[in-house]
Amino acid sequence: MGGALRKSREILLRCYHDQAFVFADVTVCYVDRGAPGNESCAPGERIYALDSQYMEIGEGHEASPVPYHRITRILYRNKVLWERGMKKAKAQE
Repeated sequence: MGGALRKSREILLRCYHDQAFVFADVTVCYVDRGAPGNESCAPGERIYALDSQYMEIGEGHEASPVPYHRITRILYRNKVLWERGMKKAKAQE
């Protein structure tokens, strides 16, 4: 506590494993150089894996790794759960 930062991977793992969440209702926005505004967002149903260093996003047989350090915010049903630089206490509200 006391100003500690929560990690984006922790939030995603909780959303994936906690039955209080529907992972398909999660949206992850991340730095995507070359995309409009250099940012893209992916809904939970497009996230195939949450590995130790990155998540895999894709459709069909094509998946792309996105390192966790590129995540800018995580939303659940359009409400911000986590945003880069957000304090842990704020993220739990």
